[in-house]
Amino acid sequence: MVRLNRRLRAQRTNSAISLTQVSALSTLHKCGPLTPGELASKEGVQPPSMTRVIAALEDFGFATRRPHPTDGRQAIVELSERGRTYLLDEISAREAWLDKRLAELSREDRELLSRAAEIIDGMAGQ
Repeated sequence: MVRLNRRLRAQRTNSAISLTQVSALSTLHKCGPLTPGELASKEGVQPPSMTRVIAALEDFGFATRRPHPTDGRQAIVELSERGRTYLLDEISAREAWLDKRLAELSREDRELLSRAAEIIDGMAGQ
């Protein structure tokens, strides 16, 4: 699993952005707009660390901050169109690499991997 994860990460289209920043973009893509505190919680980091990540994403033009609609002390962070495009390009590169590797396997091996993925997903959900 670790080696496969490393290989997938190696398929990145742009290494100027850190894996931590990519993870935050991915969370915003999956969850939609969040406060910095919510994003920090979902990413398992402290809010000051997430503040730095968000600032870097804003510098790249990958995320934007806007005022919270009901709490003037808060902000809402969301994926920009540029960030969405970047993230989708990253996903496409990884999927293309993985599709190519899977196509090299026999039908039986692909079925076995599919079943193993279900088991691993079940384990990870606990």
